[in-house]
Amino acid sequence: MKCPVTALHYATAGQHRATIYAKMQSLRSVLIRQSTRQVARGFATTAARAAAAPTPPSPAAAAGPDGSHHRPLKVPVVNPADKHIETGKNLTEYGNYLLAALPKYIQQFSVWKDELTVYVGPSAVIPVMTFLRDHTNASFKSVMDIAGADYPTRSNRFEVVYNMLSHRHNARIRVKTYADEASPVPSVTDLFQGANWYEREAYDMYGIFFLNHPDLRRILTDYGFEGHPLRKDFPLTGYTEVRYDEEKKRVVVEPLELQQAFRNFDGGQSPWEMVGTGRDERPASQKLPTPKPEEKKEEPKK
Repeated sequence: MKCPVTALHYATAGQHRATIYAKMQSLRSVLIRQSTRQVARGFATTAARAAAAPTPPSPAAAAGPDGSHHRPLKVPVVNPADKHIETGKNLTEYGNYLLAALPKYIQQFSVWKDELTVYVGPSAVIPVMTFLRDHTNASFKSVMDIAGADYPTRSNRFEVVYNMLSHRHNARIRVKTYADEASPVPSVTDLFQGANWYEREAYDMYGIFFLNHPDLRRILTDYGFEGHPLRKDFPLTGYTEVRYDEEKKRVVVEPLELQQAFRNFDGGQSPWEMVGTGRDERPASQKLPTPKPEEKKEEPKK
C-alpha cells in the first residue's frame, strides 16, 4: 500500500507537468501565427516594390545613336573639389589680412584646398611667429612640426617649414622660409619650447643651423656620424658600415667598401626639378610677385 504523502506528491507533479505542457503548446501556437504574418507581410512588401519599380529599358532602347551601349559620362552630383571652395575663399581673405598686417615681413602666400601657406624671409621668422602666436585673430599657440626640404639647384637650397595649430580657432597654417649651408635661421625655441627637438632634427638631417638654439646637436644619428642623411647629395648607402667584430667582441664602424665608386651629377640637371615649375592655376586675386631673397649684408671692413 502506497503512502498517502507519496501519492499526493506524484499527483501534484503530474499536474505541474500538464500545466507546463499546455503553456508550451500555447506559446508554440502564438509563435507560429507571428512568423506566418511576418512572411506574408514580407511577400506583400516585395510585390509592392516590384510593382512600383520602373520597367528596365530594352537593349535596343539603351543603345546610343551609333548603336553602342556605352553611355556618356555624367558629372557627379557631388564633386569632391567643390567642398574646398568656400574654405579656400576664407583662407584667401585671411592671407590678404596677414599680408596687409605684416607687409614688411610676409613676401607672399598661397592657398591649396584647405591649406594656407605663408612665405617669409629668415629675418622675419621671429616677428611673424610672434604675431601668429599672440594676436587674437591668430592664436597659433602650438608648433606641431618643423620640417625641412632640400633643393640642390636653388641658391638657398634648404626650405624650413613650420606647421602651426590654433586650438582656439581650430585652424592650421604653414610658414615657410629658406636658408643655405652658411646662413642660419633664427630659432623659435624662446617662443615655442616644443620646437627644441624639431630644430635639432632639421639640423641633424639637413645641416640647417638655427641661431640662438640652446642645445643644437644631433638627435637621430649615432655619435661621430658624418654628413646629413636627408640631403639630396648624400648617398643612399652612406659612407660607413657597422658590423659586430668577433675578436673585439663589440660593434665596430668601418669605411664602406663598394665595387663602384660614387658618381656625382652636379653638372647635370637635378632629377627632382626636371618636370618644370608647373602651371599656376591660382585665381588672379591670389597671384603675387615672386619673392626675392634677402640681400646679405656685408660686414664693414675694419
